[in-house]
Amino acid sequence: MTPHPNPEVGAAVKAADRAHVFHSWSAQELIDPLAVAGAEGSYFWDYDGKRYLDFTSGLVYTNIGYQHPKVVAAIQEQAAHLTTFAPAFAIEARSEAARLIAERTPGDLDKIFFTNGGADAVEHAVRMARLHTGRPKVLSAYRSYHGGTQQAINLTGDPRRWASDSAAAGVVHFWAPFLYRSRFYAETEEQECARALEHLETTIAFEGPGTVAAILLETIPGTAGIMVPPPGYLAGVREICDKYGIVFVLDEVMAGFGRTGEWFAADLSGVVPDLMTFAKGVNSGYVPLGGVAISGAIAETFARRPYPGGLTYSGHPLACAAAVATIQVMAEEDVVGHARRLGESVVGPALRELAERHPSVGEVRGVGMFWALELVRNRETREPLVPYNATGEANAPMAAFGAAAKRHGLWPFINMNRTHVVPPCNVSEAELKEGLAALDTALGVADEYTR
Repeated sequence: MTPHPNPEVGAAVKAADRAHVFHSWSAQELIDPLAVAGAEGSYFWDYDGKRYLDFTSGLVYTNIGYQHPKVVAAIQEQAAHLTTFAPAFAIEARSEAARLIAERTPGDLDKIFFTNGGADAVEHAVRMARLHTGRPKVLSAYRSYHGGTQQAINLTGDPRRWASDSAAAGVVHFWAPFLYRSRFYAETEEQECARALEHLETTIAFEGPGTVAAILLETIPGTAGIMVPPPGYLAGVREICDKYGIVFVLDEVMAGFGRTGEWFAADLSGVVPDLMTFAKGVNSGYVPLGGVAISGAIAETFARRPYPGGLTYSGHPLACAAAVATIQVMAEEDVVGHARRLGESVVGPALRELAERHPSVGEVRGVGMFWALELVRNRETREPLVPYNATGEANAPMAAFGAAAKRHGLWPFINMNRTHVVPPCNVSEAELKEGLAALDTALGVADEYTR
């Protein structure tokens, strides 16, 4: 689709937004939202006709890009047939979506509880774990994000939690492995893995194993920095959970459905959790949908005991029809394999080459279409480009970097000291190279702040 400039309409959209829309995670008078006129594939554009290559995939959910015609058609067909129906009934779109998801989840995660998104999927996974074990506590990692609802935000391990954390949610945080900024004084991935597992088991011992219902981890932490766990870590967590009768919950809201070059990031390690949350890429975000994939043992807990939870729009027909079409498109077009191949042959090598030339890049890490660049002022000391949780003038270097990327037609995903490279999983090689060239230019601005 060719963008057609229409600045008058854009001004009206912007004015209505500023007058009435209350934006998330923002000081309302300090933001300047871009008015978006349209989107297609890997691009979106504003009302002045300027196009941007989306290296954020929306919020890491448009895994098959914007406006895929087969998914749009499926939503239209479902709307014409059965727009909505209560969750207590069996309907075709819901049943088929559950079947297709269960076919792809690891192990015996064959029961699917549908939610409206990732945060409420986490809420329900934690509720299931507590009811299954009869225990109150949940352990989750620092450097994590699990959603904005009350339980999910308390489980989150980044500063977005602070304003809502009353220390009464039954949550205990621990350090997961991250060799670049190791909390364990490790020098190798093997050391980091072993010491992180020892730290986790010690935390459980001091909290009381009989009080811990679940350990919740993002399979690969997303907004916190795309920190691929070292080999053996997730398997080690699985062993610890089995040892103490703890439910192992993997959060695949961001990493699932092709983002890592596998259907689920858990497939990279061969680990099967007891519960797994998903959302975002399940239908490329076209209609809100999330869910919990449930193991046989936990499903059996509620075979004759009612599960005390539900949502009015659980398994909404339009959302499920979009999920069915998205999964079919991903299979037909080998989107998962495409993401894996491009990650290995294009993104990884290109980002490592950028790191060699730009002193602001401290580390490159990632897999598939799920990458991050850690930006620093000094490679030797690993001093971050901006302070932790920086705002205002303290965040000026990252703001300047982001502005430079946008000037060159690249919409970046920036979080603290990191820029993420998370385009749609079906992005073309030519589009990737275009975006990486713009990133190269923008990193020159970040280099100006190094020393």
